[in-house]
Amino acid sequence: MDDNKPQRVRRERYKGTHPKNFKEKYKELQPEVYSEDIEKVKQQGRTPAGMHRSICVNEIMEFLSIKPGQKGLDATLGYGGHSLEMLKLLGPGGHLYAVDIDPLELPKTKERLAALGFGEEVLTIRKMNFSGIDLIAAESGPFNFVLADLGVSSMQIDNPERGFSFKIAGPLDLRLNPKSGKPASALLKTISRDKLQELLIENSDEPYAAQITKAIISRTEKGIAIDTTTHLKEIIKEALFFLPAATRDELIKKSCQRCFQALRIEVNNEFGVLDKFLEKLPSCLTEGGRVAILSFHSGEDRRVKKSFQSLFREGIYSKVSPEAIRPSAKECNTNPRAKSAKLRWAVKK
Repeated sequence: MDDNKPQRVRRERYKGTHPKNFKEKYKELQPEVYSEDIEKVKQQGRTPAGMHRSICVNEIMEFLSIKPGQKGLDATLGYGGHSLEMLKLLGPGGHLYAVDIDPLELPKTKERLAALGFGEEVLTIRKMNFSGIDLIAAESGPFNFVLADLGVSSMQIDNPERGFSFKIAGPLDLRLNPKSGKPASALLKTISRDKLQELLIENSDEPYAAQITKAIISRTEKGIAIDTTTHLKEIIKEALFFLPAATRDELIKKSCQRCFQALRIEVNNEFGVLDKFLEKLPSCLTEGGRVAILSFHSGEDRRVKKSFQSLFREGIYSKVSPEAIRPSAKECNTNPRAKSAKLRWAVKK
């Protein structure tokens, strides 16, 4: 018997019949090994752990009308689902540039796309904020097409260590780049009552902003740190206990969603970044260049709509989408995270 033969390490078992903890979902976290299991999860209308399901792919590809040999930009690379479909259409001579600020997910996506045959000869990836679109354009020249998917990726939401979801216990972080800036927990330690109430209203249209603000500030003024997702959720729950019992749980859930969204927008300066991107965008497009933007809440959509319509009136865009395009009922049924998406497009004159 060979005593030097490495001993097999058994996988740590989870309680019950199905894994609930993010790290325990070993099959979902290894799609290259458990492809059949991944498809089953998708067919159930869920997103496998560690993955992201791109939204409005057909609608986006139809509008962008990508031709072989063109040059484009995926301004929000994420899991790379949209990029993959664009790369398939670019053919010989085409090139895609892609940017993202998430230092944890970006290398995984780069490796995933390279394994599918899309290496540096057709794909250039940069770790940077998409507000710097002019810097990429200075390197590449103007783009024939640009896509910006403004949603948070599922692999960020589902990982409790990132602190994006009130449904999972984790640090109250909410940073798209966890290596830069301050987490939401630090923001709550110093924010004033007026500022907090204002951002809950401006960033997410929270109807109970006053009550939730009062509950949060009453803790922070006593020196109580709100440093976990579940702690903030409980504070919101207590603040809204006056709601009618019949609808209380659902209304609290929606307020939690809005509050986490509002804090995430503030922590990452998402509106400021989007405004800079929209301002620089036209100069980075070729004549006839096309741009598609996928947004997920009213604050983003208002900015995109206002920019497109204003620049259309100025004669900079020749066409803009008359209305927001929504995902099909079929897509929403198979991927519930698509329900809030709105797609708008514009064509450079």
